[in-house]
Amino acid sequence: MSEQRKKSGLSVRAVVATGIGAAVFFILMKYIAIPTGVPNTNVNVAEGWLALIAGLFGPVVGFLVGIIGHTLTDATYGAPWWSWVLADGIFGLLLGLSKRFLDLQGGDLTAKKLIQFNVWQIVANVVSWVVIAPIGDILIYKQPANKVFLQGIVAAIVNILSVAIIGSILIVAYVKSRPKKSSLRSE
Repeated sequence: MSEQRKKSGLSVRAVVATGIGAAVFFILMKYIAIPTGVPNTNVNVAEGWLALIAGLFGPVVGFLVGIIGHTLTDATYGAPWWSWVLADGIFGLLLGLSKRFLDLQGGDLTAKKLIQFNVWQIVANVVSWVVIAPIGDILIYKQPANKVFLQGIVAAIVNILSVAIIGSILIVAYVKSRPKKSSLRSE
């Protein structure tokens, strides 16, 4: 079975995390979205959730949760908007790269790690929402550049805030709920 796991690349734990993560992402994105005043752009608390899931399970799970959750949300409105679905997947993937330096399973979250994570999520937001989403809108949907770059910039700003506030709170709460590596001793 270990050999099979290596071939597929995803453990049972990662598959379960993807399913639960995408379901929660969908619910948050669908039902707790606050309009920004810019068309088709909302404050999404789902991005803060994605930060926790990607930080815990890594880039593959982060990518899948972003792709699946966003696709399901868009499908309830008619059809997926693929440029933004892809941007959310890339955002989850980039956030997942923080897994290694965050080491949330270890239970030792320092202020330095949290600041490093937030600097990284700002970069990930800019890449996803100011570059990938607008360029995808222009190439796939022939949208006007001024419209889609405004949407992308607004999305980046509100997602940076969502991850900085909600994502950081979730990460801190998760780490505080875990025993530290050195808390168990052999008698």
